[in-house]
Amino acid sequence: MSQIDITRTRDGDAGARIADGIRSGILAGAYPPGTRIRQEDVAAEYGASRVPVREAIRQLEYEGLVTVVPNSGAWVSRLTLAECEEVYQMRERLEPLLLRYSAPALSGDALDRLAALAQRISDAGDDTETFLQLDREFHLASYEAAETAQLEPLIRKLWNTTAPYRRAYVSSWDRDARRIAHEEHHLMVAALKDGDHEEAERVLGAHIRRTRRQLSRTPEIFDDPH
Repeated sequence: MSQIDITRTRDGDAGARIADGIRSGILAGAYPPGTRIRQEDVAAEYGASRVPVREAIRQLEYEGLVTVVPNSGAWVSRLTLAECEEVYQMRERLEPLLLRYSAPALSGDALDRLAALAQRISDAGDDTETFLQLDREFHLASYEAAETAQLEPLIRKLWNTTAPYRRAYVSSWDRDARRIAHEEHHLMVAALKDGDHEEAERVLGAHIRRTRRQLSRTPEIFDDPH
């Protein structure tokens, strides 16, 4: 391997590491929507040059987590209420389709894992961070058997763009809202285990639609904190 190839490999590894760190921070709420991402600060934090930092930012932009303005800089992506509603309208229609691709190929072990995740979500009570982590894992696991070229990456991007607003929304839930969400997870697993894929799609669509409607009633979470 030439020195150029070694440098490219090293920069690529560093870029992936930096992207993982920033991604985790955004999804965990450490970097709220609209937060400026300064390349020099990131480079200093990770002990890296600007090259892997730029690679990391490009990757996060592709994933929908970061917005880059040419000749200006990069910021954690933020949405207006109308934009968030549009994303949820897309999810409401596209995620049941992705589940349709995935459901017939889900193994018994995969269904058992979904059931266990649904129970862990229920057991989490009012722990918002645990709910968000497990809820994301649950839904993405339900899609993992799908063989699609475009749909699965698009769904992940849509999940990423709404993640900060889901945190604020879930934090405001009362006991009934949490109970309904938990029940919907269990209903979806039951339908999948019964082989009733149409019912699983229906439950999923209603699950996303309910979130969209309730988000529209909390416009204050879309206020710009900066």
